[in-house]
Amino acid sequence: MNQKEIEAYIIQKYQEDEQLMVRIFVEWCHENDLNPEKLYHEAYPAQPPNALLKQLNAEREPFDMTIDAGTLINVLQIFGNDDLAHIVSVYAKK
Repeated sequence: MNQKEIEAYIIQKYQEDEQLMVRIFVEWCHENDLNPEKLYHEAYPAQPPNALLKQLNAEREPFDMTIDAGTLINVLQIFGNDDLAHIVSVYAKK
């Protein structure tokens, strides 16, 4: 692999992982009767609506397992979504 191919591969893997993170967030929200777009806006009020979140929420396919809040919070933090992880923790305690 040359340098360009390696960079393209890394970007592709990051985007795939990001999609999985959003899918996990969407699933957790639905399992807990919460609107994922509303929670995202609560965490990031100055940002425009997230297109990937909107798309994956509309195309949602339920997981075969339950997502616990701790796992979701860890996944969000890995991607630097600390504000969203905080909002999730607040709602998880309710």
